Amino acid sequence: MALKDKLIVHLAADQRAHLEATIAAGRHAAAALAHARILLKADAGADGPGWGDAAIAEALECSAATVARVRKRFAEGGLDAAVHRKKPAGRQYRKLDGAQEARLVALACSAPPGGKARWTLKMLADKLVELEVVDAVSDETVRRTLKKARSSRG
Repeated sequence: MALKDKLIVHLAADQRAHLEATIAAGRHAAAALAHARILLKADAGADGPGWGDAAIAEALECSAATVARVRKRFAEGGLDAAVHRKKPAGRQYRKLDGAQEARLVALACSAPPGGKARWTLKMLADKLVELEVVDAVSDETVRRTLKKARSSRG
C-alpha cells in the first residue's frame, strides 16, 4: 500500500481558498508556494483533483518524497505545518555581548600576569570571571571571540 493511500488530503473550502490566495500573491518562500501547490493537487475532496504522488512530483518538478512529506505534515500538523517550515529549535545565542567582547580583547592585548610570557585562553577566561565581566565563560568561547575579533595579542 502506497503512502498516498494512507494519507489522503481533504481540504476544506476555506483552506483551499487560503492556498490559492497564497499562490496568487506569490510573496512567500518558494518552498511554501511549492507545498501549497502540492496540497492543492493532492486534495481528494470535491473541488480537488486528488492526484497521486508520482503525478504531482512530475507536474511540479519535485521529488515524490517531497510530496509524501507534505502529505504527512498535513495529516499530522495541519495546513500551516505542511506549508511553512518549522522554526529552528537549536538557536545558539551569543555568550558575550559587545561590551564583554571589548573587555576580553582589551585584556588579551594587555600585559600578561607576572611570570608569564603570554595570556592563555584558560587564564583569560579565569580573569574575566575574576573581574566579574561574566559569571562563567569557557576557554573555547574566549578562543572563538578572539578569532572573530581578529585581534593581535602581540
